[in-house]
Amino acid sequence: MGKTFYFDWEVKLMEWLQGFIGDFGAQVASVMSMLGEEVILVAILGYIFWCYDKNLGRFIGMNILVGLIMCPMLKNVMLRRRPYIDNPSIKCLRPVASDAPITDIASQGFSFPSAHTMNSTTSYLSIPVFTKNKKLLIPAIIIPIIVGVSRVMLGVHYPTDVLFGWVVGTIVVFGMSAIQKRVKRIEILYAIVTVIALMGVFYCRTEDYFTCLGLIIGFFSADIFERRYVNFKETRNPIESVIRVLGGFATYGVLNFLIKAPFSKEFLETKAAGPFALRAFRYAVIAFVAFGLYPMLFGKLGRLFNKNEHREGEGNN
Repeated sequence: MGKTFYFDWEVKLMEWLQGFIGDFGAQVASVMSMLGEEVILVAILGYIFWCYDKNLGRFIGMNILVGLIMCPMLKNVMLRRRPYIDNPSIKCLRPVASDAPITDIASQGFSFPSAHTMNSTTSYLSIPVFTKNKKLLIPAIIIPIIVGVSRVMLGVHYPTDVLFGWVVGTIVVFGMSAIQKRVKRIEILYAIVTVIALMGVFYCRTEDYFTCLGLIIGFFSADIFERRYVNFKETRNPIESVIRVLGGFATYGVLNFLIKAPFSKEFLETKAAGPFALRAFRYAVIAFVAFGLYPMLFGKLGRLFNKNEHREGEGNN
């Protein structure tokens, strides 16, 4: 399953890096790699959208989702096998799916391009591009570089996987920025991106595609709903921000459990149309509730904090 293609220099570079970093370096690279993982990126997006600046959150969300859906759509075309599968001299130091054999391509996914690299580029670079804050540009460049290099060190991506992730991630950020400035109705842009994303249904056979498809449908629908019916206010209160973020993750955990509960583990892990459709539905519901319905609680939470602050003020008087 999959295709084998690489440059000789890529294998030699990876062999040298793994021989150089040792066990401690592998642990450091594993931590570095986490900066590009979806949980971290969603946490950043959640904080920015729920607490800091909705417009910045929408901009980052759009870029993340475009990058997220592009990766599996490209992976399912290129079908490039992981480096360690065809090169025994390269060790897999951090498998994508820790509960599956490293040779199980269906679980570990394809190699080209690097999703960690592309996602970290679209996420972190979006912040200085939107805010026009040049001071944030340096970490926005350094972090994706660290993430990309770590993926090569860990043996899960060829250098060209990472290079492509950096380039395409950068193109997504600046390209979507230009497009969003020219599109007056965000619903039109959401519809276009969704239609393009749906084309992958005809040929993608990996879980990450259906996860991303569900997130796109859910987040776009949630944003339209929030603009029309919720319009919550951001907060800079540290305690309220923590509660909002923790509540968002709790919402994800509860919904994820409830939607999966009626189905067996064997069914959910089957690579077939039914489980794929359920996966897309599950993440669409989670994204819609988390970013559309869940913020309806923020008004009550804000009034509670305002009452407490008012009481403390009276007590000080």
